[in-house]
Amino acid sequence: MGESQHDREGDTYLSAIRPAEYEALLECTRENVECGNSAIMVAPFIRKLGDPAWCRTAAAGFGGLGAVIHAVWVHCDAESMRTRLAHRGAARDSSKLANWDRYLEGVDLGYTPAMPHTVMHNSPSSVPLRAQAGRLLASLSVI
Repeated sequence: MGESQHDREGDTYLSAIRPAEYEALLECTRENVECGNSAIMVAPFIRKLGDPAWCRTAAAGFGGLGAVIHAVWVHCDAESMRTRLAHRGAARDSSKLANWDRYLEGVDLGYTPAMPHTVMHNSPSSVPLRAQAGRLLASLSVI
């Protein structure tokens, strides 16, 4: 589409590619739920989970299939976020790191989803994410 394969902020990605990625993820999840399988969707659902109408629609749609939605928000402070992006070494993060202060102006560090959710904390002083995830999974009832 004439854009860098690493672009995750440009108009082409946000208007054409990202919606298709999310549509495919949601469709794959729906198909699994229809087959009676559990599914875990991993994606930055920041925009969608911040939209109460989307949350209601998703809960109703998946609920109609007998699924229970359990949202998880991984909270990260700015310093830990920068460290994680630097260690990840992904080309898509290079512009964020090069313009960190400007990037951080667009990040809502107090964000919470518009639906019931579990918060996991991702900072050096937190319990490791693996342990937090293990506790969460153990607390969910699976039929």
